[in-house]
Amino acid sequence: MPLLFIEVDNCHETAEELAAKLEKYARFFRRRVKDTDGRERPMWRTRWMASQDRHGDVPHPPVLLVFNHVGERNPNRTIPRLQERTRHLWQGEWQREGYHLYDGKIPIVAVGLRNLREHGPTGPVFFRFGRDRPQPLLEAIGNPRREAAHAREAEAARARETEYQTQLRKAAQEQAAKKAVEAAREAAQREARRPACAGCGSRFTDARWEAAEETDWGPPVDTHPTLCDTCKQHALAAAGQPADAHQSHGPDHHVQGERDFWRYPNRPVCAECRTPFTDDRWKAVNRTGWGPVRMEPRPTLCGDCDQQYVTDIRQAWPGTTHQEPEQDQEQTLPEQKAGGTCLSRFRR
Repeated sequence: MPLLFIEVDNCHETAEELAAKLEKYARFFRRRVKDTDGRERPMWRTRWMASQDRHGDVPHPPVLLVFNHVGERNPNRTIPRLQERTRHLWQGEWQREGYHLYDGKIPIVAVGLRNLREHGPTGPVFFRFGRDRPQPLLEAIGNPRREAAHAREAEAARARETEYQTQLRKAAQEQAAKKAVEAAREAAQREARRPACAGCGSRFTDARWEAAEETDWGPPVDTHPTLCDTCKQHALAAAGQPADAHQSHGPDHHVQGERDFWRYPNRPVCAECRTPFTDDRWKAVNRTGWGPVRMEPRPTLCGDCDQQYVTDIRQAWPGTTHQEPEQDQEQTLPEQKAGGTCLSRFRR
């Protein structure tokens, strides 16, 4: 039970006398004093505990008038007159949401002692000034219409939040479906571009597709870019080439100087016997540049054919010494005599 002030009348006082008492209650509720923390508060709050209203308005504590019909005055006549004389103390402000606000007002409730004994505080025998029917005590001193309106607002807010979350989930699902359709379309387009083997007609795998499309300064690196792995191995085996002939881009491309470049980015084939070069021979004929590098005289021949060429030359011209040309052979200048000048050579 919240804070409740009770005024008992034995039906000896008039409505005017009771109204004067309620005016004293109003003045008492409006009285303010400084609390222990130095802030001004209503004096009644410094003496009695009462919870703060959570809806914004701050009504005064309710006053319960209990009429004990002992005297000569009839409560049924006194209560209407008292209600009119104290209207400014209890009448609330009507809100468009369907309830009253009682900010700074006194909830005044009347009850007969006989009905209170018969039904108790939970019975609908308490008549609050300004209302058209009796109610249980907690409803009479409270504001059930406001509670119902706030419950409806909270329910509407929850419904709006639920609808908003539903719209968010629907938008997320539509976005996910759109992305899935877009991904499927891109995958279908990619599959349509996927090449097929020229030998067996099977589609390339991703690894084979990437290897077949790899290029080195324009020409494709792979020796059989139109064949799948199986057909390529068969083709290399039929040609007598190693299966990994396409995997090497050249001997040690990335460890050469900045001025060097490669003559044969792909493994060459001997012009005489059509045999693929070995790695050592490929490296020997591949290097060119401007540094002190020895050039191979016959870069289109494999090692065996090159040796056979030298042997044939020696057999054709016996007694001659075959000397390989060197690219960067420095010429030896005549040694200058000690003490000579730059013109001494011309005098000789």
